[in-house]
Amino acid sequence: MFRKIKIFMEMIKIEHTLFALPFAFMGAILGSVVVNGHLPSWAQIGWILMAMFGARSAAFGLNRMIDQAIDKKNPRTAGRAIPAGLLKNVEVIIFTIISFVLLFWAAYELSPLAVKLLPIAVFMLVFYSYTKRFTWLCHVVLGLTLGLAPLGGWVAVTNNIDWTAMILFITIALWTAGFDVIYAIQDMEFDRKEGLYSIPARFGLHKSLLIARYFHVLTAAGFIALFFITDLSWWYFVGMVISYIILFYEHYILSPNDMSKLQTAFFTMNSVLSIAVFVFTLIDLVVQFH
Repeated sequence: MFRKIKIFMEMIKIEHTLFALPFAFMGAILGSVVVNGHLPSWAQIGWILMAMFGARSAAFGLNRMIDQAIDKKNPRTAGRAIPAGLLKNVEVIIFTIISFVLLFWAAYELSPLAVKLLPIAVFMLVFYSYTKRFTWLCHVVLGLTLGLAPLGGWVAVTNNIDWTAMILFITIALWTAGFDVIYAIQDMEFDRKEGLYSIPARFGLHKSLLIARYFHVLTAAGFIALFFITDLSWWYFVGMVISYIILFYEHYILSPNDMSKLQTAFFTMNSVLSIAVFVFTLIDLVVQFH
């Protein structure tokens, strides 16, 4: 049983929760303070955690089932649970259904607007997995999907969407699109061979790195916009500066002539960025209420 659980956790890449979960919590605490005038309750945080686990697990379950034929052909992904025969389709289907149940349950407990927006979230979770079959904008679609994490956190505690929430949503969407372009570089030749769509397959290595850089410049602009349109103060500003340093370093260690540090740029740097921005936002808002 424990071996099977480990395989499921590897399938959904539980460690990648470090990308989205801190921003989901950031959306929740920022939204609660901006709209409600107080920090969210522990119960709300608990339900948001369940919603995030359900959404991510369902997304990965769907993606692995939809892409299993492609994954089997790709040497980088052939060892994934389904193509390697470690999990059966029926097991992943049951796992995905349970994950959606957790998401729906959490949304119901959080806010009426969260329930109303669930069809959009589910559509995006399903739609993304098909986009690389027909558009190189698949990275943007992934960004918009992952951007639902902070937007969902905001909606969960406020039952409301405003311009601040949308700026946070767009900022995280651009950040995600940028690092996904970098990640997709390792499959550039495979995607071309199989007729799949991605920015690296369409534009090549050099232009892809430039496009990722442009996405992250816009991400930086989004973070500074949040600073000016909210009551966030210098603690958040410190976190924002750290995020700028990380984004700069992420692109500094990559070049068309040396992509050896791609995994560092993709996973380590982006995990640190999301945690840093969340932690300093949390400190900022806690300090304001004490």
